[in-house]
Amino acid sequence: MDFAGAYSPDNLAFLMEGFLVTLKIAAISIVLSFLIGGLIGILRYAKIPVVSGVLAVVVETIRNLPLILIIFFVYFGLQDPKIGLEMSISTAAITALTIFESAMLSEVIRGGLNSIPKGQIEASRSSGMSYIQTLWHIILPQALRNMVPPIVSQFISLLKDTSLAVIIALPELTHHGQVIYAQNINYVWPVLILIALMYFVVNYGLSLVARRLEVRKQ
Repeated sequence: MDFAGAYSPDNLAFLMEGFLVTLKIAAISIVLSFLIGGLIGILRYAKIPVVSGVLAVVVETIRNLPLILIIFFVYFGLQDPKIGLEMSISTAAITALTIFESAMLSEVIRGGLNSIPKGQIEASRSSGMSYIQTLWHIILPQALRNMVPPIVSQFISLLKDTSLAVIIALPELTHHGQVIYAQNINYVWPVLILIALMYFVVNYGLSLVARRLEVRKQ
C-alpha cells in the first residue's frame, strides 16, 4: 500500500472534486424528492379516489425495484435523440435518485401523518376548520416532528446511493477514486479508506442531527 503516493496533492484535489459532485447531486435530489415525496404522501393520506390508488401502485412498484435498475432505465431507456430526449449524466443521476427517494419518502410522510390521532381531525373540523386548514395547521406541524429522524435517515441513504451512479460514469467520489487506483494497484486500499472516511464524516454528522432532533422531540 502506498499512502504517500495515493494521497498526493493532485489525487486529493481530484477526490475532493468528485466529493463536491456527490454532495451537489445529493443536495438537489434531496430537495426534489422531499417536495415530490411530500406531495405524494399527502395525496395518499387524503385518500382521494382513484388518485390515491394509482399513486399507491406507482410507489410500491418503485420501492420494490433496485435503484441501480432505475438508474439504468433513466439513462439508457429514456434517452432518444431522434425525438429530442437527451439528458446529461448528472441529470440522469438526479432524476433516478429523485424518483426512487420520492417513493421512499412518501411512505415516511404518509406514516407520519397517520400517526396523528384522528380525534384531532374531528375536533378541528367540528370547530369550523376546513380539511385543508386542519391538515396545514394541525396535522402537518405535529407530523413533521415525528418524521424528522426517519427523513434524515433517508437523506443519509440517498447520499450513499449516489455512488451507484458510477455505473453511468457520473464523475462523483467513487468514480474519481476508481480513476486514481486504476493508475497504481498500491493505491487501492488507501483510496478506498479515504473515500469511506469522507462518506462516514458527512453521514455521521447527519445521524447526530437526527439523534438531537429525536431527543428534542421527546
